[in-house]
Amino acid sequence: MTMIAKRCLVIALPLIKLGRIHSFSSASSVAFLPSFHAKTSNKASKKTLFREQKKLANSSRALCNKLWASVGETAHNSLVPGRPTWQQTMLRISDPKKSIPFYTDIMGMTLIDILDFPQWNFKLFFLTTLPEGEKYTLTPGTQEAHDYMWSIEGTALELTFNYGTDSESFKGYHTGNQERDGFGHVAFNTDDVYAACEKLEAAGVTFKKKPDEGRMKGLAFAYDPDGYWVEIVKRGEPNKIKNYFNFSQTMLRIKDPSKSIPFYEALGMKLIRGKNYGDFSNYFLASASNVDESVGDYSSLSDDEAKAKLSMMFGPVLELTHNHGTENDEDFKHYNGNEEGRQGFGHIGFLVDDVYASCDSIREMGYGFKKVCVVLFVVSCCGFV
Repeated sequence: MTMIAKRCLVIALPLIKLGRIHSFSSASSVAFLPSFHAKTSNKASKKTLFREQKKLANSSRALCNKLWASVGETAHNSLVPGRPTWQQTMLRISDPKKSIPFYTDIMGMTLIDILDFPQWNFKLFFLTTLPEGEKYTLTPGTQEAHDYMWSIEGTALELTFNYGTDSESFKGYHTGNQERDGFGHVAFNTDDVYAACEKLEAAGVTFKKKPDEGRMKGLAFAYDPDGYWVEIVKRGEPNKIKNYFNFSQTMLRIKDPSKSIPFYEALGMKLIRGKNYGDFSNYFLASASNVDESVGDYSSLSDDEAKAKLSMMFGPVLELTHNHGTENDEDFKHYNGNEEGRQGFGHIGFLVDDVYASCDSIREMGYGFKKVCVVLFVVSCCGFV
């Protein structure tokens, strides 16, 4: 287990945290990522993109990347400073006595830290996939575990427990995948999806979709204890990753890729694969710590090559799903998981070295903030609205 220099955290998406240890700001778009308005002076480039987008049903990935890059260069001329890395996905849970064993004992994650705020009636649990055989010797909830948590280069699953939701009277969280929901699912990779699903079913896990059900064969969607969808995905090559499962993605729906992709690229992410399926497209982005530097330009890869590289990444990727046409509807917006009556998914978070410089840069790019504050372990000021 390697300790890394302390960092701070920010939020911006349906809440994206920014910062690294001891100070972080929380921020959010007014209405999920589609409400972010990237500045661009090249209107012709945007019109060209939208015209071409309608013709992309069977187009090559290289052409998609060329179009996104042309808009990205116009919208953002530089990265957000402070070496931003994707550090967390937050989900609200009703009962940690059920959720923690599911993600640790069944899905193979490690509980690396706990932050308890009894004065505000909530507790945070942070879990991640460590390489098989790596021993975690710190005690969650200690200062040493806090320092490790706000220094990691990988991505954690933050489970938020609001006191009292473990009672029978609580009706549950909104788990996404209904009309206009932004959040879709988290995912885990494995060598054999069929064998993995048999193992999960034997452990009492239920399914939205088993591998041989529906149109898309060979992948599955299990339910976690709160009903969030957990996709089970096959790795490209067996026996290369020793873990039985590894946390592999968070899926979010976006309104307009010409705005969302440059935004995440400005936060240090790299587009690994883009795939057009006719009426929708998927885009997979990864932080620098999860990118194979030997590849260089991922846009030069064929779709099969990009898919293979994607499937063998140890850390998770951010999957952005665009349902075609939403970008042309000015009134359209996704629910971000923090609205009253629709709370479940909360935010994703990015670590940065200097939260002040990062926030200033984000403002200059034309993005707004839901909330900004800086205090010791401002995890307490996230709001989790």
